Amino acid sequence: MLESVLKFIGHIEILPAVRTVAIALAGFVVARLVSGAVIRVLGKRLDRQQLPILRRILYYGILLLFLMSALRELGFDLSVLVGAAGILTVAVGFASQTSASNLISGLFLIAERPFAVGDTIKVGEFTGEVLAIDLLSIKLRTFDNLYVRIPNEQMIKTEVVNLTKFPIRRVDIAVGVAYREDLGLVKAMLLGLADRHPLCLEEPRPIVYFAGFGESSIDLKLLVWTRRENHLELWNSLHEQIKLEFDRNAVEIPFPNRTIHPAALTEPFPVRVVAGAVREETGRT
Repeated sequence: MLESVLKFIGHIEILPAVRTVAIALAGFVVARLVSGAVIRVLGKRLDRQQLPILRRILYYGILLLFLMSALRELGFDLSVLVGAAGILTVAVGFASQTSASNLISGLFLIAERPFAVGDTIKVGEFTGEVLAIDLLSIKLRTFDNLYVRIPNEQMIKTEVVNLTKFPIRRVDIAVGVAYREDLGLVKAMLLGLADRHPLCLEEPRPIVYFAGFGESSIDLKLLVWTRRENHLELWNSLHEQIKLEFDRNAVEIPFPNRTIHPAALTEPFPVRVVAGAVREETGRT
């Protein structure tokens, strides 16, 4: 296409400067048309972060070819410009190693595609929605509506958790009950709540497992699955329902407690029971 446009313009007997302007204007038009046509053809095959980058590469690549042809019409020796550009590229490369590292890291991210625009990810201390994936950085909007820019080099070096990659997520709820409680009854209560909850999925099945002997309680964990968009709602509502169910069945969620053996004390212990409550004293009168 470039050769055809240049041949057409070459047949017109006009001044070199006017011909140069015509080539440059044709470059803008052709670059816009070609990049737009390619994006329309490949739009369904590429995701939202790849389309803008491909469009810019096509647009500026075609435009650069036309501009180089326009400079040739004015008599510029492009070999000199190419040599100067090579020297300038080396100088800029040494001066901007961080930007080059971010650029290369951005290409790796685009090729690997660990997340896409619109996904919710966790990077270090930040969790938010991906707004843009550019060649130098990633833009996030956190849940408290903050704008965060993370360099691509950091994204490559840091663990990234994609919270919306898969359609379902698991909700883990830790529960501690008193040692005197019937674990079979507690397990049946928890599984019954999960089975009756409209946001819990039937497959994978909810499970309750023994997490360990705590200092003041027997620790259990309830694992239920839900669709990713219902994760937060299920987390809140299931905690509330567990508390209400335990209250109705007199199941104790214990406070931390300690057993004190008076015989092991070598000094007067500054605690005494007053009206059924425990009060700390300094030992001073």
